Amino acid sequence: MAKPIHQMSQWDASVHNSRVPDEEWQATRELTQVATQILTDREAYLAPERKEIGRRIGEQQHELFVVCDPSDALSQQFQQLPADFIAIHDIASDSSPRILAGLAAATQRKVQQLVIRRQGHGVALATLDFAELPGANGTTLRVYSTRVDADTVQRQAIAQVLLAHARLGVVMVGELPSHAMDTALKPIRDGIARGPWPNRNLLLVPLGAPGGIAQTAATLGGRSGVLVRATALAAKPSDAWAFISEAWNHIRDSGCLPDAMRAAQPPAVNDISRPSPARATPPAPVAPLPMEPMPPTRRAAPPADDAKANPWQVYVRQCIEITGMISCCVFELATQRTLAHAGARPGPATLATQGATLHQSLLEAAKSLGLPAGPPDLAVTYSAHHLILRGIAGHPGLALHAVLDSHAANLTLVRMKLQRLDPQPVEA
Repeated sequence: MAKPIHQMSQWDASVHNSRVPDEEWQATRELTQVATQILTDREAYLAPERKEIGRRIGEQQHELFVVCDPSDALSQQFQQLPADFIAIHDIASDSSPRILAGLAAATQRKVQQLVIRRQGHGVALATLDFAELPGANGTTLRVYSTRVDADTVQRQAIAQVLLAHARLGVVMVGELPSHAMDTALKPIRDGIARGPWPNRNLLLVPLGAPGGIAQTAATLGGRSGVLVRATALAAKPSDAWAFISEAWNHIRDSGCLPDAMRAAQPPAVNDISRPSPARATPPAPVAPLPMEPMPPTRRAAPPADDAKANPWQVYVRQCIEITGMISCCVFELATQRTLAHAGARPGPATLATQGATLHQSLLEAAKSLGLPAGPPDLAVTYSAHHLILRGIAGHPGLALHAVLDSHAANLTLVRMKLQRLDPQPVEA
């Protein structure tokens, strides 16, 4: 079971590990056991109980039937049913599902799902995860993750819609080199410039070395009027939620983000930092943002020594500093388990899966050609990228899969630098 957000002391094995935790797989399997509901009153089914997106059909599942693309349908819903919500977007990380799980555990609830289906067919087009935070007088605040289960085009479009219509948009930025920061944030910059973008508040939360994220935040909104602020490093989920709740409380009080984000400190008792179960009070008209306190968060503890906690994370951080490096991952060939990742897309799961497939294909090709067996060292050049797949000397069973910008990287120099960066061999 996931821990409450205020008890989360770390981002699990890796903040970049994009595989779903085991307990979340169990929750997914439970959704297939939802009993069929037969309603004789058509109007009772179609009429919404509350002004919210989707109709609740189970303990943690909501449905929305549409006749157009899911992103267009969501945009229309947000325009017809204006509601305050928070959208959390991941760049080079998968932190938002962990934040939702922590919030759900703190409120003694489950992570909710909004399933968008094709009208008349019932085919699921997209699935969104969100947490519901209870407030006074029966009100709730939704916290959406933009990690949507849909095809690539709709996944990106829905993420843009959520960030554009949220009262507060949060961008969790993983370990990224400075040369990849602008590229990773370009879809958001283009979306703001293209419009419509009703959201006036955007918060950047770095999960690695902040680097030039403050300068990026200053220019991300352009002349659109969108206020963009960057926080300090969020070493654990409770730190990230401290920054988010502080920003939300400031928006509630003044309508905009503060000029500077402080380090994580215990919020005041009237802030939204402690999720608590909803109180049994009758609904009544209230002012916007009537949220109850959320779990108190403590000042961030000094981060543990990365070299001791995960030496492979130190290794990929050195690799990502090589000129032209976009994304790199160390993984186990047998299990495809990610040990460390740095950079932007492709993500760690994709690099590990495709890297293991390529490695196996190379071994089979060598066997078919009658060549002596040995760990392959692959370098491929595409029109705009280089691809490197190599075993790590002295560490059998491990491999590095890296993607580079072919216009910025010299492939020969990169391979020489990677050989020099190889860690010391492990003892037999």
